Amino acid sequence: MEDCSVSDEISEICWFCKKGRHEECMKEMPVNAKSEGPHECTFDTKLISCKCSHGKWNKLNYDKEFWNKYADENESRNNEEFTKFLTDLARSLHCTSILEIGCGTGVDLRKFDDSFEIHGVDLNEHALELARKNIPNGKFYRENITKLPFEDASVDFIFTHKLLNYLDDDTLDNGVSEMFRVAKKYIVNCELFGETEDVINDEMKFRNMLKRWLNYKVKVVSNVNMHEEIEPEQVRFTLLRKLQ
Repeated sequence: MEDCSVSDEISEICWFCKKGRHEECMKEMPVNAKSEGPHECTFDTKLISCKCSHGKWNKLNYDKEFWNKYADENESRNNEEFTKFLTDLARSLHCTSILEIGCGTGVDLRKFDDSFEIHGVDLNEHALELARKNIPNGKFYRENITKLPFEDASVDFIFTHKLLNYLDDDTLDNGVSEMFRVAKKYIVNCELFGETEDVINDEMKFRNMLKRWLNYKVKVVSNVNMHEEIEPEQVRFTLLRKLQ
């Protein structure tokens, strides 16, 4: 990753990295441009070519046309075996409230019936509109993983599915803290695994979620690769129980 230094003279704080405006990757940002992202700062991350990992993630997520198209094509990514597995798991663990972070159009939430309280969080409004249409009994919010709109210990079962691979390290650390805060019983991370979290490509990194949870009061119930018949990419399934 290329170094992105921070200027002490600039007061605006980047909503994503929380470290300020980067001298190298953000110096060309027009100060009066307003972003479409869910933040309060006054620059538009789509207008420049950022070289650091969080900037690439920003640009990817706030390319409205790209993510709208991704949402429209999301049905092709529907994996019924995976959604059935999650639903059966949540039911067997006696969970009644569900939250998916990075829910997109809600394909992973489709098999949760009216006996569950269904929640989804995503950054793309078009995807959320489709999720609300497809899952009318669900509640969907436009927010990011570092600022979940829920009270402490308020959701029984929180899960992610190949979301955390897209986050930079700082955002992931903040997201883990938020998942722990909101979780009442269980947390599930289904992510592409790498022991040392090497880079996959310009937008993604392998993740070792077991390592990320070591400093939290959780019990590791499972940490194994999923069977290819349930998840063809054999992501690492990490199931944690929050300790009181």
